[in-house]
Amino acid sequence: MEYLYIGEIVGTHGIKGEVRIVSNIEYKDCIFKPGICLYIGKNKEQHIISHYRFHKIYDMVTFEGINDINDVLVYKGEKVYVNRDEITFPSFLKTDLIGMNVVSKDEYRGKVVQITKNKVQDILVVKQEEKKFMIPYVDALIEKVDFEHKTIYVHDMKGLFDEN
Repeated sequence: MEYLYIGEIVGTHGIKGEVRIVSNIEYKDCIFKPGICLYIGKNKEQHIISHYRFHKIYDMVTFEGINDINDVLVYKGEKVYVNRDEITFPSFLKTDLIGMNVVSKDEYRGKVVQITKNKVQDILVVKQEEKKFMIPYVDALIEKVDFEHKTIYVHDMKGLFDEN
């Protein structure tokens, strides 16, 4: 079983056991739907989604068998996961890129260690020894993603890998 981190329970809503989850995961429509099992906290306590709705910035979820706020208050601040094997995604997840090698002009540039977001796009944080590079994940820069060889090929652009 491969647990995939999807977000964090930041609070409750109402008195009937609904929780507010903050999540930046892609393909929410594959995860947040009735019948999907979520795993909560360090112990990965299992709960099946009975109802889902999106409100403001929150993924609002109620669980089967829970209909009281007192039953979910203990989950505030807990991390939420799904079993990756139970979900079928239409494409790869950006988190799949972490750990991949980055190559530009046949030169190794480092490994993806993190993915951050700004208001416009995802940013790959690539580390090679003590150097760090930030590469916007956009079609103009990403030439090819090769999952078989765990390599991302990047077009070189002036200033992208410069040390100055």
